Amino acid sequence: MVRLGRRAEVDLSTTVGSVALPSPIMTAAGTAGHGAELGAYVDLSELGAVVVKSLAHFAWEGNDPTRVHQTPGGMINSVGLQGPGVEAWLGHYLPQLQRAGARVVVSIWGRTVADYELAAKALADAPADVVAVEVNISCPNTEAGNAMFGHSTDMTTEVLEATAACGRPRWAKLSPNVGTGLADIARAAQAGGAEAVTLVNTYFGLVIDPVTGRARLGGGGGGVSGPAIRPLAVRAVADVRAACPALPIIGVGGISTVEDAIEFTRAGANAVQVGTATFADPRTVGRLGTDLARWCANQGVARFVDLIATAR
Repeated sequence: MVRLGRRAEVDLSTTVGSVALPSPIMTAAGTAGHGAELGAYVDLSELGAVVVKSLAHFAWEGNDPTRVHQTPGGMINSVGLQGPGVEAWLGHYLPQLQRAGARVVVSIWGRTVADYELAAKALADAPADVVAVEVNISCPNTEAGNAMFGHSTDMTTEVLEATAACGRPRWAKLSPNVGTGLADIARAAQAGGAEAVTLVNTYFGLVIDPVTGRARLGGGGGGVSGPAIRPLAVRAVADVRAACPALPIIGVGGISTVEDAIEFTRAGANAVQVGTATFADPRTVGRLGTDLARWCANQGVARFVDLIATAR
């Protein structure tokens, strides 16, 4: 419950499947580091959760530079999932988040189904601060980028089933690059045990140097994010909510203002994640919680959850 002055009280709490969160505002995987990097700018304990950069069961160096390039209305990246591996993360980075009082969602990835299973098993004994595991089956920057697990209903179900060993709620992060088949992929994730789906990861993109004719990113193509993709992401949320009305959704894609967050919420999102905006201003994800409480109070909305899926 957030108090604004003497009279106004706003309940920002929400649930994503079995996970109760005090706020619907989270970080997006890959945009806030592996640990408490944003803690210098934001009280991490006040966020719904900190979603850490995707981890495999092994250390991974990621793609060659250049890794990030600014685009109109956002950015394109080809970082390639650089990370220390789950075991190293548990020993070095998780304690930072625990000291900050954060609720933690661990994003995992793999090159094979077995990789996902091993990453999940490595999290089985993680402390209760790890409230959920986000299964990233949608990153376009891996060696298997042309055959992502999230582009196949069968593989989606298989990967989600393989990650049950983590012993905690799983959210499936899905690719928008499947056209009208996104609802089918969401159902396949649910069939595999996902309690929720995160919509959406980045859109496929390519930037070319007009002088050299070469791709500007070291990995060739990359993933486009930021305000430019927001209407597309909102449509994805609305479509999956209509097709799967009982499936919880986390909305992500170009959120930088409270109005953006409300748009995703009315489209059907139970919670939202903020990513690219933190590159411009790392305080954004913290500010949005305050802005959301103020917006709700001004609109006479006592409970955030009353806004979910209210688009006409």
